[in-house]
Amino acid sequence: MTISSEPVTGLLSELEEKVAAARALVAAHVKGAATECVTCSFQAEDMIVLHMVRAIHPSVPVLFLDTGYHFAETYTYRDQMAAAWNLNLINLTPRQTVPEQEAQFGILHQSAPDQCCKLRKVEPLFAALAKYETWFTGMRREQAKSRAQLEALDYFTLPGGKQLLKLSPLAEWTTRDVWYYAQEQGIPLLPLYDKGYSSIGCEPCTSLPSDPNDPRSGRWSGRKQECGIHIQAQ
Repeated sequence: MTISSEPVTGLLSELEEKVAAARALVAAHVKGAATECVTCSFQAEDMIVLHMVRAIHPSVPVLFLDTGYHFAETYTYRDQMAAAWNLNLINLTPRQTVPEQEAQFGILHQSAPDQCCKLRKVEPLFAALAKYETWFTGMRREQAKSRAQLEALDYFTLPGGKQLLKLSPLAEWTTRDVWYYAQEQGIPLLPLYDKGYSSIGCEPCTSLPSDPNDPRSGRWSGRKQECGIHIQAQ
């Protein structure tokens, strides 16, 4: 995906300010410690945050939720970028394989998508996050109504009570900002964007967006907006 060729002088100035702010937030909280991590779905936003964090902490742990249901293109891109960037990639897997889960529960992503996300995403991630203190994400307010109040710096409480510092450096960024930064920095993006996808998760629960104004309208057939990994214990 490429950016528009329309005049962008004012937009570039605004983006430069956003980039500076994001980099400053990253620099203020990356100490090069083993207690810092980046969650990465290998979507565009995550790649940009990872690009910024790696500039300071090249060996930062990169947590990928390997649900077993991802697009083949996602796995290929993950492996290519892990090799190209020499990532400290940590693939988080559920307790059951896909065949084991389907044998016991049936096709949960069809009958009970919340439960499927809980087993294959939420539980593995929360278990892994317990060893970290600082968590970087690629979340943006513009991505979904459920993220409209997203703060760039927040605290996240895990079910066991542990609290992490959660940082979303791109909270204020638009989709245009994301594409422009990736293009300017020479960051190759997941090829599925070129097929029209705007938010990419597990293959059975991802389709082309039904609403051009809602990037996540192609997720879970509109049945929900979030998988649960960004919903903290109350």
